[in-house]
Amino acid sequence: MDRRSFLKTSALGGSAAAATSLAAPAVAQGRITWRMVTTWPRNFPGLGTGAQRVADRITAASDGALTVEVFAAGEMVPALQSLDAVIDGSAEMSHGAAYYWQNKSVGLSFFTGVPFGMTSRELAAWMRILGGQELWDEVYDQFGLQGFMSGDTGTQAGGWFQNELEGIDDIQGMRFRTPGLGGQVWQKMGASVTNLAGGEIFAALQSGALDAAEFVGPYNDRALGFHQVRKHYYTSSFIEPGLATELVVDKAKYQELPENLQAIIRDACQAEYDEVPSEFYANDPIALADMVDNHGVTVHRDWPESILEAGAAASRELLEEILDSADPLSKRVAESYVQNLNLLRTRTENTDLTFALARQKYFDISDLG
Repeated sequence: MDRRSFLKTSALGGSAAAATSLAAPAVAQGRITWRMVTTWPRNFPGLGTGAQRVADRITAASDGALTVEVFAAGEMVPALQSLDAVIDGSAEMSHGAAYYWQNKSVGLSFFTGVPFGMTSRELAAWMRILGGQELWDEVYDQFGLQGFMSGDTGTQAGGWFQNELEGIDDIQGMRFRTPGLGGQVWQKMGASVTNLAGGEIFAALQSGALDAAEFVGPYNDRALGFHQVRKHYYTSSFIEPGLATELVVDKAKYQELPENLQAIIRDACQAEYDEVPSEFYANDPIALADMVDNHGVTVHRDWPESILEAGAAASRELLEEILDSADPLSKRVAESYVQNLNLLRTRTENTDLTFALARQKYFDISDLG
């Protein structure tokens, strides 16, 4: 995909967009139109398209009783102001990632991705079965919001670098784009960390304002063109092992909806949470092969030991700081997360990992393809 095909809309700011942002949600003959603002460029693979699918699912399942109009990053508000647009009433819905808002509550980062933390399946088990959603509800209650998991990228890629990394010394002072708790871990390791919306990263790498960046993985990163300006790609992240995206709605307006429309929103998010990882799993290997075969990208599947050791130590230190937080709600979120990670990782490491290693070692069927 040509990166310009979905980035060109991010610069919209003309009178039409401004007029749309001022319009009230439409209500006609019992039908309601809600506005969804997103942190993604329009048509952005997996994430922007996922936001659009959520909107389309809601509109179709409600037979238009609740129609959702999607505004990509920059069309109504800048990408990283989408949550504030729901809080101030400019929009009814926001589609993004909870760790973008950790300046409002550090507890929000636990519902996106934690360094060396839960995989996607572990996170879903915590959220759906073991009390995570209820804690998330408490955090967003402070802002009059309701959150739903609405996408799953799986384990993300580690990032794009100018050169192969030899060890922890190579990280010192590196200007690195990475958000959330993972960004704090890299900062503890010696990097100079900043967060940028997806549509802004390429230009910062190209100009030299950034030395390195991570975003999601091959499917997204190829679309953003990172392979054009950086050639060393670390394909397994230790800071984002199972990232979830979110749909956030104005809670009061949500509760005013008929119960069937509330259920449609919940079910649409659930369906999309299961759809998005399929899209990533199908397209990541294709995108990675293209970047390697046709664009000279060098793939690194393993980090230097000194970086992994420093990252793990920094991740533990960060968790200890949050567990000692003066914010009782963030502390309870962290306590629940740690308790359930210790439980759920036994399933992953004793069953899934054992199988994956056995398949890797003994089951080569490449000649059958």
